[in-house]
Amino acid sequence: MEVVLASGNQGKLRELSARLGDQFLVRPQSEWNLQQPPETGQSFLENALLKARFAAEKTGLYCVADDSGLSVDHLQGAPGIYSARYAGEQASDQDNIDLVLEKMHGVKADRRGCAFHCAMVGCSPDATLAPILIECHWRGTLREKMSGSGGFGYDPIFQPDGMQCTSAELEPEHKNLISHRGQAMSLLIGRLKELG
Repeated sequence: MEVVLASGNQGKLRELSARLGDQFLVRPQSEWNLQQPPETGQSFLENALLKARFAAEKTGLYCVADDSGLSVDHLQGAPGIYSARYAGEQASDQDNIDLVLEKMHGVKADRRGCAFHCAMVGCSPDATLAPILIECHWRGTLREKMSGSGGFGYDPIFQPDGMQCTSAELEPEHKNLISHRGQAMSLLIGRLKELG
């Protein structure tokens, strides 16, 4: 089964391809020179659905899209759906991390709870078929300083619950199984197998 990954984020493409590639013929949407549609949704799920439907319509193939980000309890859920552009439309991962750390400066350890959220959607080019909708989260604590060089995004400041390291310090294979995106991918793979 051919599956198009509806993402322009290279970190996400690496993670999704690593999990899907064993069982499906994975193709990035860049093969069609597609740009991401505007993320106008008010939730991770709405944005993932927008991206998957757009790519399925343009490619004529089954598409998988996700929308994910970090929600910090003390910041009332921010950066949330704006995680990739928290410090501005052209912000780098480092810019976004710096802004979160600045806003959390001086906040005590017991108030640094946060979670990574992932909404993942599988969408057929046949508009009469219902999309697969999955949502997962990964709880943790926000570190005061960056640690680790793996992963991408906010990984260097996210310490998963029950661990003493950041997600940027985890082996990629391990992270891909237990993370918010890894959990969602496991559920999606099960559903895709049912489709054949």
